[in-house]
Formats: sequence, structure tokens, C-alpha cells
Amino acid sequence: MDGELYSRQLYVLGLPAMQRIRGANVLLSGLRGLGAEVAKNLVLMGVGSLTLHDPHPTCWADLAAQFFLSEESLGRSRAEASHALLAQLNEAVQISVHTGDITEDLLLAFQVVVLTDSELEEQLKVGAFCHEHGVHFLVAETRGLVGRLFCDFGEDFIVEDPTEVEPVTAAIQDISQGLPGIVTLRGDTNRHPFNDGDLVTFSGIEGMVELNSCSPQPVRVQKDGSLEIGDTTAFSRYLRGGVVTEVKMPKTVRHKSLDIALLQPRVVAQNSQELQRAHCLHRAFHALHKFQQLHGRLPKPWDPVDAETVVGLAQSLEPLKGTKEESLDEALLRRIALSSAGTLSPMAAILGGVAAQEVLKAISRKFMPLDQWLYFDALECLPEDEALLPNPEDCRLRNCRYDGQIAVFGTGFQEKLSCQHYLLVGAGAIGCEMLKGFALVGLGVGANGGVTVADMDHIERSNLSRQFLFRPQDIGRPKAEVAVTAAQRLNPDLNVTSCTCPLDPTTEHIYGDDFFSRVDGAVAALDSFEARHYVAARCTHYLRPLLEAGTRGTRGSASVFVPNVTDAYKGPASAAASEGASYPLCTLRYFPSTVEHILQWARDEFEGLFRQSAETINCYQETGTSVLAMDRTTLLRQVMGVLKMRPRTWQDCVAWALGHWQLCFHDGIVLQDGTLFWSGSKRCPQPLQFDPNQGMHFLYVLAAANLYSQMHGLPGSRDQTALRELLRLLPEPDSAHPNLISADTLTPQLRELQESLEDWSKGPPLKPVLFGKEDDDNFHEDFVVAASNLRAQNYGILLVSRAQIKQTVGQIIPAVATSTAVVAGLLGLELYKVVSGPRPLSTFRQSYLHLAENYFIRSVPSAPALQSFHHLKWTCWCRLKVPAGQPERTLESLLAHIQKEYGLKVKMLLHGQAVLYSAQWSSEKQTRRLGLRVTELVRQVTSWEPEPGQRVLVLELSCEGEEDETVFPPLHYELRQGSHHPATRP
Repeated sequence: MDGELYSRQLYVLGLPAMQRIRGANVLLSGLRGLGAEVAKNLVLMGVGSLTLHDPHPTCWADLAAQFFLSEESLGRSRAEASHALLAQLNEAVQISVHTGDITEDLLLAFQVVVLTDSELEEQLKVGAFCHEHGVHFLVAETRGLVGRLFCDFGEDFIVEDPTEVEPVTAAIQDISQGLPGIVTLRGDTNRHPFNDGDLVTFSGIEGMVELNSCSPQPVRVQKDGSLEIGDTTAFSRYLRGGVVTEVKMPKTVRHKSLDIALLQPRVVAQNSQELQRAHCLHRAFHALHKFQQLHGRLPKPWDPVDAETVVGLAQSLEPLKGTKEESLDEALLRRIALSSAGTLSPMAAILGGVAAQEVLKAISRKFMPLDQWLYFDALECLPEDEALLPNPEDCRLRNCRYDGQIAVFGTGFQEKLSCQHYLLVGAGAIGCEMLKGFALVGLGVGANGGVTVADMDHIERSNLSRQFLFRPQDIGRPKAEVAVTAAQRLNPDLNVTSCTCPLDPTTEHIYGDDFFSRVDGAVAALDSFEARHYVAARCTHYLRPLLEAGTRGTRGSASVFVPNVTDAYKGPASAAASEGASYPLCTLRYFPSTVEHILQWARDEFEGLFRQSAETINCYQETGTSVLAMDRTTLLRQVMGVLKMRPRTWQDCVAWALGHWQLCFHDGIVLQDGTLFWSGSKRCPQPLQFDPNQGMHFLYVLAAANLYSQMHGLPGSRDQTALRELLRLLPEPDSAHPNLISADTLTPQLRELQESLEDWSKGPPLKPVLFGKEDDDNFHEDFVVAASNLRAQNYGILLVSRAQIKQTVGQIIPAVATSTAVVAGLLGLELYKVVSGPRPLSTFRQSYLHLAENYFIRSVPSAPALQSFHHLKWTCWCRLKVPAGQPERTLESLLAHIQKEYGLKVKMLLHGQAVLYSAQWSSEKQTRRLGLRVTELVRQVTSWEPEPGQRVLVLELSCEGEEDETVFPPLHYELRQGSHHPATRP
């Protein structure tokens, strides 16, 4: 398996699941928009083979959501026309086209069969056969703004790994002898959320060793977080150490066949209201299939006669068994029928992403499958006012690529989309999906419309498993440029440009007032909270709507922020803070108790040994700075081990690596006189004895020696046999190591360091090693894996897998194509609402999903909080506006205008961090500034110069009488006539 290509999804699915996926055979019938999304996601995720079936000819309406088809495909079989472009996504996936009928012999050749564009009769026939013969079966379909998914994995489907969450693990502080035995955990028990009935195992315990070999034990959680276990009365007395680990047990799922599930539906729903609506949608789909069976077509777009026929068919269906019968919502049924002829790209992306994830569950037996129906609707995208709904003439077919979308929203809305100009920040996984969506819906295809894609990154091989617009030949090229070219291939009419400059405070001369005056909205498709906060702040400043999404594994969120309607973006403060999370040095070095501690320690070791020490030495070579002026203990810790002798050969590097192993895992644990360093209540670590036959011992020396040789510009070696022989011949490492620093030895060691630096300055500079900046086979990861697991052995902490280590220390966000497609589709629905015009808050949605656990939440976003001061009321979208005037007003005039216009007596006025005026200043200082023109004053205080096209100077103020929590709106001092955004004021 190509580990680099699938690196992000390996963290989500694990190697066993990925191996099953790579060996799977899937049949996909139906290659309209929804089927194309399923196919795309499965191929990106690396399914072994995919057989396509769709003999129907391509029509204009298909192009609204099917990104493998073009005008040249019209009249050709959808499967055959899609084959070539689909195959380009992943050369490791075998893709074929079946042109005949779906027969029983054909079905037996596949593990999973997916139908996305079949009539109910075919669904029932294929579903019955698959259920009888153990073939996993799925049905996915969309009708305009509603969609559904059905899963049948058989009567006895075993889920081997039900959740995405890693097993809970905790360090043990004490275990009592008794009935029951009580296990007291170390640290904050809230971080170890065990539940009653969880099964656990024990390891690394000293004293009560009987638990180390016992079978999984059920626990009962006490109020203080301690765990009750079985009878420990006869066990040995507990001494110290050990960890308790949750055991994830397989679960069995029992699915009914489609014919039974149609009459006795089990529906995924978060509450009773959702369940009732889902039952109504269930009957609506059944009625639509009946209509299609009777008339040979779907209802005509917005045809009231056809819609009433569908409502009547729904009412005539027999009641659902095992459900509380509710009266049918005729208005809901009517809207579904009126818009059911349409095909929408966002709906295809959402249902296609979820369906592909269910296929992967069937193959890998990882994560709980749906039980059994999932219904989704976005009818809130339609106007609430009946008078604003489309009419049949507005929605008739026009033989254009947007016919599927026009059938739902009409030509007037299509024209609005074409005139929009949007900024897409980020061309990664979500960015590629959004740009694909822009091309399909026709955003910015008009003369005055367009899309600007901003991304400074370049394409890496690991991007190809989830970033749809990139291909192997694009590796190394700028993401923005490649994405723009690919999007134009999807829709040649798309007006799209790329920008490889970052969007941050350094580029406000590029993305300034003139730029945002032409932008109707922005999409943040970013993997950094810092970047999201900045983009959101710019949108708030310019009063532009923002669409924002993110994923982590099978989790995802999609949010919309609309000026004066919703609250502005704030972002998860805890997540933002965690990006810079750190631990006290004493905890990392002396009292580690969690996996996070040892991982951070290992990562710091890498930085100190192979980057910071080299940079320090190079800095001395360049400047000659005395070490007596440097941070002494930090310098000794980072440099002395490196400088003890300049390596000349590979053997020198191995000797250094062996010596550093001795320092970290033995000498750092035991003092030079042999007494234990620890005492009291802290966990007593155990020193290790070097053994080249122990895997982690050997891996540490191999990795450290190679990294050390890289830093010194020497050739390394991967010959493990030769290294074992060399280790056998080397003398035992010296335990007296310079990093064991005391007050008595500090000054002599500094003198020794100064002499070494002077000697080294005559040689070539060192080469700092930057973590993770080269390919995956460069010993970076090996070093951290070995260092962290050896440290774990020292402290009795549970060992961690390579995948966990790489994810944590490399700050790699687990990612899969499925959740990316879903959140992009959800943003596409919010785009419809933003573009359509002013809308009430109740029509917008914030969405949260967890595909692994079938958790789907859509809720109305928060309204902007209202703040007040005396007679003024404002929200985060308001600002105080003052024109500069001709001639430009002075500071004195500005203060007088604010008091007259807004009733605010300014106490302090700032531009950024610079104070322009303070009421606390002396009268002489105030007088010197009050007569200055405002822009002249800002120049004097801050060296500010206006950017070309800058229209507004943003000032902050505080006023007399304000309370501590009062934050006044920003003051927009208008430099040019005409505002770059709609006027808003308290």
C-alpha cells in the first residue's frame, strides 16, 4: 500500500481496514451526480476495484451535478463517458464498465452493490437477492432538495471497531485489595471518561501482577472517577505503576431487507421531530416512485397538477408498521413534489459522501453502519414566501448545463449566481470540493462574476487521496494555479483566477479595500484556526458573508456567517488555544504521566539535538558571541552533547547516538552515584539497560545516528546488520555526560563549550534538520517513535502506535474524502441562501456531523449579540462612520463630530496599538495634536501610509462612562467618497 498517498486516512481507518478496502470489489449502478460523487470518493479512498453500470445517455440536466461529464458527453452512456476521467484519480484502482443488464451472476461477484438511479422495482429485486446471498446492499437517491440512503448489510453483520475514538487509557495510582477492588487513577479523571460496563485490561503493574495477564474486566465508575473491578482480595499487594486500557468490543448489527424496511423503517434521527419529518419524507419518496411507475417520468418542475397527484399517492399508501401514525404534512409533500425534478450538486455531494462512507464501513467492518434509513432535506433553501416560489415557465428545460438546478430554483436565481464574485481561501481538500461546486452551479460565470482562489501551498503526494482537482503530475506545483485550471476544465465559462500570496496582514495591499469592494462573499477552507480568524475578521470588516468548514477524520462542520443576520465567526477558543499547547518543562523532563507528555518530550528532543543545536553553533560561527552571554543551561543541554567531538565517520555518529541513548534512558533516570533520582509521591521511573536486540533500543540508535550524520554532512547508513555488528564492537557508553548539569560544574562546562565552539568555527557550518520537511523515509518519524516509546517504558506509560505519534507530533489532521465532500455540499446549500437575497435567520443552518457514529445535527445559527451604551445599541456588524471631508477634518473636528453625531465623549482614540489621543494627557500635549489633520496625525504616530485604493482608516475608541466590558464599534474614518460596504451604524 502507498503509505504516503493514504497517510491521512490511515490515521482514521487503520491499516487492517485499509487493506480490506484495497481488496474490495464494488458495483455502482447509476452515474448521475450522486453516483459520480460515490465513485469519486471510493476511488480517492483506494477501493480495490469499481465496476460502473449506467447505460443511459447523458442529457443536459446531468451536467448540473456530474463533474465527469461535459457537453461532449451528450448522448453517450454516462458510465462510459465517466470512465476515463474517473480512472485518472487513482491508477491503483481497477475501474471497468458493465454494459449489460444487472444479473444475479453479476451481483455475486461483488462485496458491495450500490444503486443510485434505479426505480423501486429494481431496488427491491436487487436488494432481495443481495440480502439472501450476503452481498452488502445500498440505495442512495436525491430528488431536488431531498435525499435518502438505505443500508442492508445482512442479518448478522459484525462491526469489529465501532468507534473512531482511540481506546481510553489512564495511569494507575493505586489498587486496593478487596471485593470489589478499587482502581484509583492518576491525574484528572475527567480526561479518562470510562463508563459503567466498559471492559478494560491492565499492563505494567508492579506488585499486583495477577491483573497484567487477566482477561478483559468490566468496570463500574465511582463518583470520584475511580473504578470498581472484581475481587482482588487474594491478589498480591499493589506496589506501583501500570495503566488501565479500555477494550473496544465488536458489535453485531442486524439489518432487514429492503421490502421489509420499506414498511417498517428504522430511521436515523436525533429527536422525535426529526423522526416524524423523516417518516413524511419516506412516504414522499415512495409516492414519487409510484408516480414515476405510472407516468414514466418524474413530476414536471413546479407543476401544481403533478404535485397534487404525488400528494394523493402519498396519502393512499398503507400506514407504516411499528410507527406512531401522524397526519401527513401536505405542504411539505407538495414542496418536495414541485422541486423533485431537479438535480443539485450540493445534495449529490452530501448524500454521495455519506453513501461512500457506508460502503467503506461494509468493506472494512470499521464504524457503525446506518440503521437503516437516513433522510436529509434542505427545503429551507426555497423562499418562505409562496409568492416568490418559481413557476413552471421559469423552470422549464433550456438545454443548458444548469437545467438540473434551474428545475429547482428557476432562471432568475441562476442569473444571480452567475453575477457573484467570491473569494475562496484555501485550495486543499475542502477548497477543491468547493471550487468543483462553484463550477457546477455556475457561480461567477457571468461577465461581472468570478472566483478568486488564494493559496500559497504546493501540492504533495498525500493530497491526492482527498483533493479532487489534483493529479500525480501536479505534485510540486502551486495548489491555487492547478485548482483554477482544473475548475475551468469542469466549466469553461467559469471566470476564475489564482493568487499564491497568503491572505494575512502582510498582503492587505493586495486584498484591500478595492479588492473586497468587488467581492460578494468568501469561503474559508483552511486548516488553521489562526488563518480562519483572520479571514473572518476581514469579512466582518467589509460586511461580507463568510462560509466556513472544517473536518477531522469522519467529523466535520459547516457554518455560515451573514452580516446583520447571524453572529460573526468566533471559532472554538479551546481548539485555537490547543494549537499552541505546551507543557511545563519540569513535567516533560521529570514528571511525565501521559502519552502527550512523552510525545512532546520526544519532539523537543528532536528539535534540540538536530535543529536548535546546529543553529546555535552556526550562529556562533557567524557572530562569535560568547557563550557567557547566552542562556547557559539551555545551551549546555542542546549543544554539549553535539560538540564533545566533531564526528568524522559513521562510527563516530553511532557512538554519539549510543551515548545519548545512555543519557536519556539510563543516566537521566539514575544519578551518577547510582541512587534513584525520584522519591515521594511522584512516579518512580525505571532506568533501561541498552540491548541492541530490543527493537526500540536499536531503532533509536539507527535514527539518531543517521540524523546526526545528516546534520554534520556525513553519509549515513541503513545497513542494520552492519550496525548491529558495530554496536557489538563499541565500548559501553560513558555515564558521565555533560548534560547532567549542577551548579558546581556549570562554569567549567561553559569554558569547555567556549573552547569547543572556537575550534568548530574553523570547520563548515552544520545543517539544521527540519522536522517533517523531507520525504517519509528520513528517520524523523523513527526517532520520535523510538524516543517516545523508550520514555514510556521508563515511566510505565502505555506505549503508543506509530500512527498516533505521527498524528500528534507532526500535527497531521486525519482526513478522508467522504467527510470533505459532505461539508462542502453543506456549504453549497448555504451559498444558495446567501446568494438568493435577504433571508431571515431561521433559514440558515450550522451543521455538525460524525460519519463514524451516524451523528448529523443541523441547527439555526445564533443571532448577533446586542450591546448597548446609554442610547446606543449595536452588534458586531456595526461601525461608526465619519467622512474625512474636504478639506480633511482635524482631530479636534473628529472628536466634536463623534460627540455630536453619536453622543460619545472620547476618552481615548487609537490606531492599532498607537494612541492618537487621550483625555489624560496634559493640555499642552492635547493642543499639539488637536489641530492636526487626522491622517497627518496617524502618519506622525505610526509611520502609516495609505495603501493604493484604501478607502477607510479604522480607529478604535473608548468613551467616558463606559464599563469594563463595553467594546464600542470600530470607527471607520472614510478617506474617499463612497463606502466600500453598506452603511451600518448603531
